[in-house]
Amino acid sequence: MSKEIAEKLNEELKNKSTNEVIEYFLKHYKYSSALSSSLAAEDQVLTDVILKINKDAKIFTLDTGRLHPETYDVMDATNLKYNIKMDVYFPNENDVQELYKTQGVNGQYESIEKRKTCCGIRKIEPLKRALKGLDIWFTGVRASQSITRTDMKLVEYDEGFKLIKVNALINWNEDDVWDYIKENKVPYNKLHDKGFPSIGCAPCTRPVKAGEDIRAGRWWWENPEHKECGLHKK
Repeated sequence: MSKEIAEKLNEELKNKSTNEVIEYFLKHYKYSSALSSSLAAEDQVLTDVILKINKDAKIFTLDTGRLHPETYDVMDATNLKYNIKMDVYFPNENDVQELYKTQGVNGQYESIEKRKTCCGIRKIEPLKRALKGLDIWFTGVRASQSITRTDMKLVEYDEGFKLIKVNALINWNEDDVWDYIKENKVPYNKLHDKGFPSIGCAPCTRPVKAGEDIRAGRWWWENPEHKECGLHKK
């Protein structure tokens, strides 16, 4: 995999439908592609689309140890609806213990550096294990979600993880997502009904207020340009 291959694929597939894009990668990279699901609305859409194309496709999620109860509920509902057992990756036990010793339970509020350290242990390291051996990484990233994502493309080469990232919903808007969920009866996280358009770890996610950006509830104590954990940086 290389940046040149990603650019070629992006040009080739940029006018294709979401289904056509996913079909292409599931056909050509059947055993080396996977969806990383946060169990939020966009990833639930992709789960439905992907499993309708290939019921044996790999889908995994990260259990940081600090998820909302509602996130576990939708994980269970998804497994039951599609008759699957999605893979779950956890942070390293020793790393979490050391994190608590060095910056306490809620050190993420004290600085961007400490917050990113927590994200690194709870999300990035498990993600590296989950992506090992893969060529294609499906994500639910949408360009309209935040200012940190407006320049993302349908197909990108991820320098950090050394594989091709497919942002299959990159041009979808929020109405597209919810129309699909309703029409296809896709399980979704009930926190979305309580003002949570974006859902992460419980200590780092809050409902948004009327008129706020849809990712305003993620790491709300930081400036918008810092609001990524490292999963989707270029």
